[in-house]
Amino acid sequence: MSKSTVLQVRMDAELKDDADKLFKSMGTTLGEVVRIMLRRSVDMGALPFSLKKVNKKSAAGYLQRYANPELMKREKEAWANAAAEKHNKVSG
Repeated sequence: MSKSTVLQVRMDAELKDDADKLFKSMGTTLGEVVRIMLRRSVDMGALPFSLKKVNKKSAAGYLQRYANPELMKREKEAWANAAAEKHNKVSG
């Protein structure tokens, strides 16, 4: 079994509360979502989501150069396919 470690992150209390409520409604926790995001990032070698606003002075702008356009394209297609599939199940 691998060793565990603790990650501490400073954030606005309201943001944390909103995230806790959202993830609880989805049947998960903030901690689990962070673990999922970190695992996916490592597995993909990139962030597992696209960053909309690119500002080279921000973390998002700095990290944009590491984004994998092919993976971003595939993820966008997967979301579109999932939405279409869900729509077909609902209307069919």
